[in-house]
Amino acid sequence: MFGRDKALKLRVDTLVGKASRIDGDLVFEGGLHLDGRVTGNVRGEGDAAPTLSVSEQGHIEGSVTVPNVVLNGTVNGDIHAAARVVLGPKARVEGSVHYGQIEMALGAEIRGKLVPMGAGSAPKVVEDSGAVTGRYTVTEAAG
Repeated sequence: MFGRDKALKLRVDTLVGKASRIDGDLVFEGGLHLDGRVTGNVRGEGDAAPTLSVSEQGHIEGSVTVPNVVLNGTVNGDIHAAARVVLGPKARVEGSVHYGQIEMALGAEIRGKLVPMGAGSAPKVVEDSGAVTGRYTVTEAAG
């Protein structure tokens, strides 16, 4: 998304259109692109490093557990992405983001905690009394 060396390959095996709504948990393999709404948890399975991409119109009311997430829509729940999270300028997260690597564009918002994951997808806890939790908004590019 931002021209990094390890760009995600967005393979789409499943498409949920903007006029679609799923009530209940959604489990997929490969790549899922979401333009619609899911009220339930979203989980990626399989050996092919599942990837979830959510467009500006996409909305998830539930937790997300997928190795790779590209978000430009809304997630009201926690995100667990052991490999990589890419948050576009319209991304909105109401919950904690557990990540292996993270990229955020200007305008992306997180209302929750940022939690880095260590080797083997185990959360790496950092004891820091000065750590900031709450709402994160990227307003300018880092120099």
